[in-house]
Amino acid sequence: MDNQKVVILDFGGQYKELIARRVRECGVYSIILPYQTTAKELAEIAPIGIIFTGGPNSVYTEDAPQCDAGIFTLGIPILGICYGMQLICHMNGGTVSACKTSEYGRISLTLEKRDELFGDIPEMIHMLMSHTDQVTALPGNYIPLAHTHDCAIAAFRCADQPIYGVQFHPEVEISEYGTEMLHNFLYTICHAKGDYSMADYLARQIELVRQQVGDQHVILGLSGGVDSSVCAALLSSAIPGQLTCIYIDHGFMRKNESDEVEAAFAGRDIDFVRVDASERFLKRIKGITDPEEKRKRVGNEFVRVFQDEAKKHSQAKFLAQGTIYPDVVESGKNKSAVIKSHHNVGGLPEDLGFVGVVEPLRGLFKDEVRRLGRMLGLPKSLVERQPFPGPGLSIRIIGEVTREKLDILREADAIFREELGRSRAKADQFFAVLTNTRSVGVMGDFRTYDYTLALRAVCTSDFMTCEFAHLPYSLLTKVSSRITNEVKGINRIVYDVTSKPPATIEWE
Repeated sequence: MDNQKVVILDFGGQYKELIARRVRECGVYSIILPYQTTAKELAEIAPIGIIFTGGPNSVYTEDAPQCDAGIFTLGIPILGICYGMQLICHMNGGTVSACKTSEYGRISLTLEKRDELFGDIPEMIHMLMSHTDQVTALPGNYIPLAHTHDCAIAAFRCADQPIYGVQFHPEVEISEYGTEMLHNFLYTICHAKGDYSMADYLARQIELVRQQVGDQHVILGLSGGVDSSVCAALLSSAIPGQLTCIYIDHGFMRKNESDEVEAAFAGRDIDFVRVDASERFLKRIKGITDPEEKRKRVGNEFVRVFQDEAKKHSQAKFLAQGTIYPDVVESGKNKSAVIKSHHNVGGLPEDLGFVGVVEPLRGLFKDEVRRLGRMLGLPKSLVERQPFPGPGLSIRIIGEVTREKLDILREADAIFREELGRSRAKADQFFAVLTNTRSVGVMGDFRTYDYTLALRAVCTSDFMTCEFAHLPYSLLTKVSSRITNEVKGINRIVYDVTSKPPATIEWE
């Protein structure tokens, strides 16, 4: 891409992807690179700006990560956030020390000087602070710009270079005027043109796919998730008639979900192949109760089924994948630290005869993929789909998975999602879990001994942490009544009121 770029240098901060997303929301393309990236490499990329992220280290310790000192001589505007600010100070002759009083949460900030970074932002604002170290003495040619009650230097700039530092986190939602600060840095200090948009990205990717593929055929494993669905929609627009989508129904999807996926692609110029492999997957996990073993077996079987089907389409020379940018960053590509390996980030499968991989979403974050999906005309049910684990309902059944349990859970989960969806209650993810606990109940004049169903609904902005949703009792009562009356095999409903941490969102 020949858009203007801003580089996010990663020093291990938890908000690196959020910073990159905020930059893109301002209309400027961003990429995340490791702190070891050299000044020479950065000069070749020619970014209009560089942002140093936060990080867990203290800059004055022996093993603290430091960037190439040559970066400060490139003349490219730099903004250091939290650890990034402290590193700028430390590497340019200032002093960073442990705080007498650490700051966490929203802290009142006072601006001392009206500078380009702050523009017309009010003098008194509240910003997110999260630090145990702070700048205590500035390099000779640096100027303080802001302070808090316990942090005398909460922002600074270099007097003769476009180098800035802020102790707070402007990228998070709870920081007041944080987006305005980033916008000022990008447009007033870096002189951005704002040449990045999803329409521009789509046009470029369509052209790149056509150049890469030519008149060859492409095959895609379509899971029904957001990423693979948007990838399929983009490819169907770029290379109509040259794409085969293999949708593997492992039997663990939610009610009517497989039919909805097939219907979403019915009008597109693709070869949609639906494979009913439910018996094969059930047999693969028969008797398995350990959740991690379930995940491994379902994942391995999915690869085997896809490979078996792909061999039937030998005309396909390219493999398409719905890889997105966080997959690449978390898997340690682009020299980043490995957070977790993703199945769709790596080399080509062996023995299938593919000559290349097509990954048109590789540069996008999830929210951008959703926007692209809407632009490509995919239905809201697909584009706004809640996170759904690859092994599907098999890991929302505690203990051994059977067809009977799957049918029970499918019906109960559908009722919960239907009732919550039509209510005014707010939740970012909600689903049912069939526990392995049975209890005594009574229906009419008869004793029952049936399963207990758990309901889970959470509120979150990033799915890294969450709070349980405070659903109205009237809604829970209605859901409980419907499930116990309409779904045979369940006689007790419980609601999960645990946040993350200490629990995870999923039960398995």
